[in-house]
Amino acid sequence: MPTGPEELAEQVLAALADAGLVAGIAPAEPFATTRAELHRRRDAGLHGGMAFTYRNPERSTDPSRIVPGARSLVVGALGYLRTAPRPDAGAVPGRVARYAWSDFYAELRRCLDCGAALLRDGGHQAVVVADDNALVDREAAYRAGLGWYGRNANLLVRGHGSWVVLGTIVTDAALPASAPAAGGCGTCTRCIPACPTGAIVAPGVVDARRCLAWLLQAGGVFPTEFRDALGDRIYGCDDCQEACPPNQAAVRGAGGGGGDARRGHTSRSPDGAPPEPGRRPTVDVLDLLDDDDAAVLAAAGRWYVPERDARYLRRNALVVLGNRADPGDERALAAVRRCLRHRDPLVRAHAVWAAARLGRPELADELETTEADAMVRAELRGRHAVRPRA
Repeated sequence: MPTGPEELAEQVLAALADAGLVAGIAPAEPFATTRAELHRRRDAGLHGGMAFTYRNPERSTDPSRIVPGARSLVVGALGYLRTAPRPDAGAVPGRVARYAWSDFYAELRRCLDCGAALLRDGGHQAVVVADDNALVDREAAYRAGLGWYGRNANLLVRGHGSWVVLGTIVTDAALPASAPAAGGCGTCTRCIPACPTGAIVAPGVVDARRCLAWLLQAGGVFPTEFRDALGDRIYGCDDCQEACPPNQAAVRGAGGGGGDARRGHTSRSPDGAPPEPGRRPTVDVLDLLDDDDAAVLAAAGRWYVPERDARYLRRNALVVLGNRADPGDERALAAVRRCLRHRDPLVRAHAVWAAARLGRPELADELETTEADAMVRAELRGRHAVRPRA
């Protein structure tokens, strides 16, 4: 017998819940308000050169560009709280944001495929999109009743906070919409002062030009004024999330160290192992600076690296090295010396800063007479003004 819309919706949502997702349904109407806001923020420069959904707001806010005749969005959230193992002894660890500890989007897509298969079996079109330029996933999730917008612009899902990755099934099936999510931030503003660079410039508005998570992915020189604030971050930043009370409650519910958030429950790895072999929540920046480009990019996996060029990961690693290495660590100093002789001027420039930050500006003295690149020479001029690490 043909399945009615209500029964089909129940089956799809049940399949997604069984796969480990929090899910809901929204009409596939264009996101007109979101489109206007994307244009406004891009015109104001708040995107900081970020493409993603800013590249083509007309596309990323119109589900019918994905599935012609789209009627419904089935949206799923996968929790990614996990336990963090301790860094190896002797390492200079670069901290990785939680969402990038593993390829959680691959797991999310597998879960969404379970619901998409049911829709296709029912004779409907169904396309899965996640972490994609094609759709503003937070707005889809908000419309599907999964959560509410926090003041840091993240979507907060009850029981999980914003420790989730989001994805959508776009379908031409007409399915009943889910109820809006209850909840909100109330008077809480903890995430705003928690941002180390003041990137949350208004409730729900982030200036990407100040956001460490974006600056680590952007091309060019890492801004001098934010290098100290970068601390030990090598990829991503969780500070605004860690300050958020619903997120703190989710971590406590996971045993204090993270867990696997599934259907309102959490589990904790007893040995603190990461969820995917070979991937860790920290990266030894000394190893990163020692390895060749192929090994560096392989270790980065699915991270967003500008132009897939290892020079940007080396840039980030040198800032972390300057911030966190022991000035007496011979391995760290040897890495700086090698980078001062690197063929790439971007690497040499950040090595000049790292040497000065470690209280050893004289390591770059030989470049005074040999360096022709303007970017490196600018770092040489400013190196004696760089405040050494405390």
